[in-house]
Amino acid sequence: MRRRFLTVLAAALLAAPTVPGVAHAGPSYPFRDPRLPLQVRVDDLVGRLTLDEKVSLLHQYQPAVPRLGLDFFKTGTEALHGVAWSTDIDNNGAVVTADGTAFPQAVGLASTWDPDLIKRVGAAVGDEARGFHAENPRVFGLNLWAPVVNLLRDPRWGRNEEGYSEDPLLTGAISTAYGKGLQGPDPAHLKTAPTLKHYLAYNKETLRDTTSSNVPQRVLNEYDRQAFKPALTANAATGVMASYNLINGRPATVDPDQATLLREWADYPLFNVTDAWAPNGLVQSQKYYSTQPEADAAVIKAGLDSFTVDDTNAVPTVTAVKQALAQGLLTEKDVDKAVGHALSIRFRLGEFDPDGGPYNDINGQIIDSDKHRKLARETAGDAMVLLKNNGLLPLKKDKTAVIGPLADTLYTDWYGGKLPYEVTAADGIKEQAAATVDSTGSDRIALKLGDRYLAGGPDAATVTATAATPEAQFDVVDWGQDILTLRNVGNGKYLGNTNGVFTTRDDQPNGWFVQQQFKLEEQADGTFALRYAGYETLESWFGPNKYITVGADGALTLGSPDAAGAAHFTREVLRSGVDEAVAAARSADTAVLVVGSNPFINGREAHDRTSLALGAGQEALVKAVVKANPRTVVVLQTSYPETINWIQQNVPAIVWTTHAGAETGHAIADVLYGARNPAGRLTQTWPASQDQLPADLDQYDIISTGQTYLYSKQKPLYPFGYGLSYTSFQYGKPLINGDKVTLKITNTGKRDGDEVVQLYTHQRTSRDTTAVKQLRAFDRVHLKAGETRTVTLPLKKNDLARWDQTRGRWVVESSDYDILIGASAGDIRQRTTLKVKGETIPARDLSRVTRAETFDAYAGVKLLDESKAAGTVIGATADGQWAAYKDANLRNAQSLTVRTSGSGTVEARLGSPTGRLIGTATVSATGDVYSYATTTVPVARTSGRHDVYLVLGEGVRLSQFFIR
Repeated sequence: MRRRFLTVLAAALLAAPTVPGVAHAGPSYPFRDPRLPLQVRVDDLVGRLTLDEKVSLLHQYQPAVPRLGLDFFKTGTEALHGVAWSTDIDNNGAVVTADGTAFPQAVGLASTWDPDLIKRVGAAVGDEARGFHAENPRVFGLNLWAPVVNLLRDPRWGRNEEGYSEDPLLTGAISTAYGKGLQGPDPAHLKTAPTLKHYLAYNKETLRDTTSSNVPQRVLNEYDRQAFKPALTANAATGVMASYNLINGRPATVDPDQATLLREWADYPLFNVTDAWAPNGLVQSQKYYSTQPEADAAVIKAGLDSFTVDDTNAVPTVTAVKQALAQGLLTEKDVDKAVGHALSIRFRLGEFDPDGGPYNDINGQIIDSDKHRKLARETAGDAMVLLKNNGLLPLKKDKTAVIGPLADTLYTDWYGGKLPYEVTAADGIKEQAAATVDSTGSDRIALKLGDRYLAGGPDAATVTATAATPEAQFDVVDWGQDILTLRNVGNGKYLGNTNGVFTTRDDQPNGWFVQQQFKLEEQADGTFALRYAGYETLESWFGPNKYITVGADGALTLGSPDAAGAAHFTREVLRSGVDEAVAAARSADTAVLVVGSNPFINGREAHDRTSLALGAGQEALVKAVVKANPRTVVVLQTSYPETINWIQQNVPAIVWTTHAGAETGHAIADVLYGARNPAGRLTQTWPASQDQLPADLDQYDIISTGQTYLYSKQKPLYPFGYGLSYTSFQYGKPLINGDKVTLKITNTGKRDGDEVVQLYTHQRTSRDTTAVKQLRAFDRVHLKAGETRTVTLPLKKNDLARWDQTRGRWVVESSDYDILIGASAGDIRQRTTLKVKGETIPARDLSRVTRAETFDAYAGVKLLDESKAAGTVIGATADGQWAAYKDANLRNAQSLTVRTSGSGTVEARLGSPTGRLIGTATVSATGDVYSYATTTVPVARTSGRHDVYLVLGEGVRLSQFFIR
């Protein structure tokens, strides 16, 4: 491991000075001396702990060790875009939500393309984490589970809002900035200890703990790993959290990268953690190990240092680890290493320093401070992306209709805290417009069964069908995919299901299972069945019944598995949302229509999106309002891309924002009225159609499937890096000077503004498929009207390196590289060429032992685990699946040797999977998929350069081979 720590002899420890006058339990041990090197202090403390004490520190909730003066320590305060929540050990792990400063969702933070700003945001979040910790250290710990750096390769991923970008360079820059801010500027101490989530290749929620991400070597090295490397090499993170999925057949919870590669990237010891319940999943859902001691031993050996499992109950973990020690699956040295990693961040946080470290004086007064509110408004404004403007924006301060289901409310997300206050779009616009008229655009309905209406009243009482009049009136919002919410007009609360009882008690759709989701399904006779559509697993909680029935007493219950047996309600429209919105739009000079998504409904953790479309009801609202008032601005507030083709074609102005926190309304108004010139840029491609995406979210090989701006050749709705401005910019001729590219940028408009200058490269020639273009550098530049500035963008030869799967290393190929500079991946303004003298990848030498996973192309075969501990093989699930090893120099080859498990055949063919057969190896079962046998067979004598195809029979797993 690359470290800055020196090995110190035991004699030096004995002679180490102590700090006089320090008040703590026990003597002034060397581990309490901040003048000693970190590793010396860690080793001293680990050496003083008993084995039982050490094992106890492996759980998320690390108990106190009073005899040494160690306090209780917990891992995992959520802080994705502000301090969000943590768990209360004194209340059995109950979630405690923070009410600090709320910044834009992570994808919005990255949309600023401004690492300096995001570092300031991270610093503010770190300060508030310290503030919450000062007020309640048993709930709010200083080990933060943020940021999320999983790449946004597919916009259907439910957790899209948590990531930064589909591009690893941009993701690395933003995560490094946020992490540096969270950690603080002191080189020897941490303000907080950020943890990168989730290692690795994790972009799917459906069956996320049992599906394997099939990731070839090039994609693994060039793409997925590159999202994690920048923050770790910059020492901007103190560890990683393993993801739930399997990677090439092996659970990420036991991925050996966490003990090897990741630690090689970092200068400091990393403290790596499991995701919640993942250790138990190794035995239960994944069935990868037969016992928990085996599983827990493997977790530790794979480089994870803390078990996030069984809530606050550490007994199962402690028991399993002790059993693993007794069975010889673990050694005390293994435990020492993990515990040392766990303690390392506590030392760096200042816990064992006499004064608590330089950040110990931060208190709760910093939470939601005026300074942080101002920063939240600035960030939300800088994150907004102008998608279209036909001259309507910026708006005049005339009479404005503020319309839409998101116009007068702000929604939070699972990893967001409680908003301490709310400035909605309507609030912000009212502060600046001459006059406003409001409309939610939502239908107001009553539901009637026979001669009785649903009743609930203003006090969140149980909803029943007992009222003679439409006592309970509901505002309906269509969130897409036929999902709607019913908001009780009487108390402003949402109808929801709680343990089978239907009430209107919730301020917003919320919670892990999101109980406030319904479908109104029209029947042949014009009535409607009300289907509960919450995220809870109905079969396990309530049986198969999904539809609402009504008892003789009027009580609502889940009483039918289908619409036929459900209660059939009459849907009475008391107020047409579209009609009201149209009237409002016609009465105003300008209409601002705020539509979008709900972070708890449309997609989130454990639930992917099935559609990229805006809710049909919301799109109908847009069409009606635009027809009524052509001076309409659509503010699209979502957590991900949407296919808004009609809106793009027909609406004169469109602004996109994430759910951007308490200051959202101020930021929207700042942009709409020109107080802030928008300069946010999209961090992922917006497809023109869902047909431009793979059939499902399992396709991790972005090269072969042509995903993201890197490899897609399709025309998107909006390209990566896209965003407009109220001014215009001219790009001068680029000059290459050593390791940098310079050019002049001129603001040719009449307004001051920011331009995000983006440098891409394209490699013209290569042995393999390379990116259509790839981001190499960017800079957000502020220019006054008429100002010209020279922009310098770094570009080193090594930046052009790619992974050579034939030799298992990085290589810069000799080639002409197009240098492409512009305002987005789809708007290149200037270009030049860089001639690079690098390497020419030689022909493959298959006479050497060749790892099967280093193929150049494949069809059908899966990447699988060679053993439970390490290694990757390829395996066939059906006859005829193949892997290709191209441009191989066969020198008078006479034999084929394969190392396999399973029984079947391995055919060697030339030119194609059905090409000339030169030999067949028939292999026998070894009795275990992890036991391999070597088989050698003769092949037709062959020489020259060929593309070699190995065609596998069903059930064969191929580890390595050679042809000699």
